Amino acid sequence: MKSIEETRFIGQEITVEFDKEPALEKKPHAPNRFIWENETHTITDTLSEWTDFERRGRMQTNMRPENARRARQKGSWGVGRFYFRVRLTDGRVFDLYYDRTPKGTRNRKGSWHLFRQILNQAA
Repeated sequence: MKSIEETRFIGQEITVEFDKEPALEKKPHAPNRFIWENETHTITDTLSEWTDFERRGRMQTNMRPENARRARQKGSWGVGRFYFRVRLTDGRVFDLYYDRTPKGTRNRKGSWHLFRQILNQAA
């Protein structure tokens, strides 16, 4: 029988650190460390990764249907999230993501977020 995965929602923006910076800033790999609540957490393993290129809010209706279908598969500028399930040195498991949405015209970079803590791994 499969158990239900238990999680604790966090939903906070974080700062990440890489030993080797991603070749493409808007298409990153998992970081090596993240800073959350003024503490640096070291990642030992990337357990899984996935993407979500769903268009949200006003971005949902600003494309022709044929272009929107293609964008859901490959993404488009400023839209999409790259998710990573990671294990820390202390054994805790978290999901974090990079959101490609720019913060404004002067800051076109995306942001990193600590999404949730996995309290138990589904069997």
